Amino acid sequence: MSLRHADPAVVTVTEDAEHQAQRLEKQAQDQAEWLAQRVTQDPQLQQEWIRQDNLGYGGLIAIGVVLVQPFVGGASLDIAGLICVVAFAVAIPLLAALVLVSRLEAFRQRRTSSRLVAVAKVTAQGSAFVGLVAGFWHIHWIAGVGVLVSAFVALGVHSAGFTRLELAERPASGAAGAAGEPAKPGDAGE
Repeated sequence: MSLRHADPAVVTVTEDAEHQAQRLEKQAQDQAEWLAQRVTQDPQLQQEWIRQDNLGYGGLIAIGVVLVQPFVGGASLDIAGLICVVAFAVAIPLLAALVLVSRLEAFRQRRTSSRLVAVAKVTAQGSAFVGLVAGFWHIHWIAGVGVLVSAFVALGVHSAGFTRLELAERPASGAAGAAGEPAKPGDAGE
C-alpha cells in the first residue's frame, strides 16, 4: 500500500512522526556535539583528568609492587602467578613513564595528543588489570572472578557518575544551548 492511496489521517500521523523523529535526532546530535566540545575544551575538566590519571597510575604501580613481591623469592609459579608477574613487568615501567607525562601535562595545563602516549595508557592499564586479576586468581579463582566482576561494576559506577555530573549542566533545549545557559539538574533526565 502506498501513501498516495492511504487514509489522509494516517498520512498526517506518519508525516508528524517523521518530523518528530527528525527533530529528536537533531536534538540528540546537538547535545552530543555540546558534550564533546565541553569534554574536550573545558580546562578544569582537563586538569581533573590529569589529576585522576596521576592518582590511578601511582595506585596501579603500588598494587603491582605489592602483588609481585611474594613471587620475587623464586618459588615455582603457577600459570596465574606467571601471568601476574609478566603483566606487571610490562605495566610498571609504562605506568612510571605515564606518571612523568602526567606531571608535565599538569605543568603545561593541557593533555598531550601523542598517539604513543595513548597506546602506552591502554597497554599499561590493560596489563595492570590482567596482572591484578591474575594475582587474585593465584590466591583463589573465586577472588579472581570477584575482582573481574567488581571492576566492570566499578567502571559502570564511574561512567554513570561522570555522565550524570556532566550532563546535569547540558542545555535543556536549543534555546538554552544557544544562550549558553545551563539546564537545571532536573532537566537532565533524572
